[in-house]
Amino acid sequence: MADLLLAVKGLNAWYGESHVLHGMEFEVREGEVVTLLGRNGAGKTTTMKAIMGMVGRRQGSIRFRDAETIGLASNKVARLGIAICPEERGIFASLDVEENLLLPPRIGDGGMPLAQIYELFPNLKERLRSQGTKLSGGEQQMLAIGRILRTGRACCCSTSRPRASRR
Repeated sequence: MADLLLAVKGLNAWYGESHVLHGMEFEVREGEVVTLLGRNGAGKTTTMKAIMGMVGRRQGSIRFRDAETIGLASNKVARLGIAICPEERGIFASLDVEENLLLPPRIGDGGMPLAQIYELFPNLKERLRSQGTKLSGGEQQMLAIGRILRTGRACCCSTSRPRASRR
């Protein structure tokens, strides 16, 4: 069995006085992909923001590797190796694909080189000199995830809404 990467236990979160997240619990092991599903307003994005320390008040336990992160600020959580890819993606419109990928520094060991990111996302290699505003929504998501992978983050949380395509 792979090593435990992330353990969330009894996670509660509040927006102001509103208790919006009630006792979330799950585990993620090294190399595992876990998907959090639910209807609009069920708390998927709030769960990811709570893991990242982006919610003002939270209680419970969030362990990343051997570190308890529930009391840490979001910048400290990120430096441990967790990244969030929000629905808005944060693509720099005036920069092309490669410039967007080169913008974040390599923060941790294990960051992917550009060649490996292009292998994982061939669409990005094809659109190398395209500005962020010229990319489709899916390509923007690939770019945002590629930036996270380049930094060496061990855990990536995406908050995009999946959409079914009709073919």
